[in-house]
Amino acid sequence: MFVLIPTHHKGIFLTLFFAIFTTVTGVGIVVPLLPVYANDLGATGIYVGMIFGSFSISRTFLLPLFGRLSDQKGRKPFIVAGLFAYTLISIAFVFSETVETLILLRFIQGAASAMIMPVVQAYVGEITPEGSEGYAMGLFNLSMFLSLSLGPLMGGGIKDIWSLDAAFICMGLLSGIGLLLCIFCLPATSQEKIKNRKNGILPWSNLLKDKGIIAIFIFRYAYTACIGVIWCFLPLFADTEFGLSSSLTGVLVMLGVFVSGLLQLPMGYVADRASKRMMIFLGGIISTIGMLLPYWASSFSDLVIAVSIFGVGGGISMPALTAYAVIKGDKKKAMGSVISLITVAHSLGMLTGSMAAGLAMDYLSLRLSFPCGMLIMAFGTLVFWAVADKKSFLKHEASNLSSHRFP
Repeated sequence: MFVLIPTHHKGIFLTLFFAIFTTVTGVGIVVPLLPVYANDLGATGIYVGMIFGSFSISRTFLLPLFGRLSDQKGRKPFIVAGLFAYTLISIAFVFSETVETLILLRFIQGAASAMIMPVVQAYVGEITPEGSEGYAMGLFNLSMFLSLSLGPLMGGGIKDIWSLDAAFICMGLLSGIGLLLCIFCLPATSQEKIKNRKNGILPWSNLLKDKGIIAIFIFRYAYTACIGVIWCFLPLFADTEFGLSSSLTGVLVMLGVFVSGLLQLPMGYVADRASKRMMIFLGGIISTIGMLLPYWASSFSDLVIAVSIFGVGGGISMPALTAYAVIKGDKKKAMGSVISLITVAHSLGMLTGSMAAGLAMDYLSLRLSFPCGMLIMAFGTLVFWAVADKKSFLKHEASNLSSHRFP
């Protein structure tokens, strides 16, 4: 599995892979539980959206700061600090008894997340050999998608067997394991091979004028807005419309990311040898269809089909998108800054997607939350295709095709 990762970097990659796997599994445990828990506390749709949206608000403002600082100061300090905060916040969830407390804790958790995910991805991008960006990022995405799929499944089971507090405690324990892995297994900051540490800080205007970066920013925003709709309102939809148990709800939330996770590695391999632009566009079309289908769902199996189709779209598009982000980060010698920008799109999407769906639930109906996501996904896909710097994509793909051939 790790065959294309340079031997001297495999230890770092394995550490980051398993640290993120354990941490994201822990976070995923509470994904199907928070909306129902908040609803039990009397939260309206907009408050349910705020619980997820507050996480994204803090991330959005802090991601550019931590991404840029990690380019200059090193990756490990930010990763360790973020994981330590995650562990403490996970335990604090046990003592939360109001909707306002949940919103506050998610806000703080978002700040901790801003220190972890973009910095870890930038670290992986730095140790990835040229021409293998799709494979390496697909492999790394595998840890995130599979952990996100395992977490909700575990969360529903833990709540059904024990309690909601037990789910929060498991989240803290798994975050602690990720913390220990990074403390003891990552090399010291002075040994990190950051290509641009001695360079000046690249102005944000340089990045924001790049059509390729703008295109993948918009697509990542739209895709994550749809994830926000699914994570926020599919559990409520399954509970109120179909009376599903927490375990079956966990299966639904898990299934989309699980299907997408299974495709990360093979699609990452393809992304190093085929048109990244076309893969992103095709994945967007499939995800758009997947977001519309819950509106017509009349059974559990209909919901299974819908989230699976959405997962296929992400499985095709995300390896190509993250690979292109790494290529841009390497070209501009600002890996942390570029990755943090793409992660800002992720946070904005999660925020606005969940809030828009919450408004649709409050003023229209819960079922109409999903067509709202479909419209956002369709818009993002079309804008990506129109804005994407085709010459830039083709130039890199021609280089890849000269060095890679399908068996």
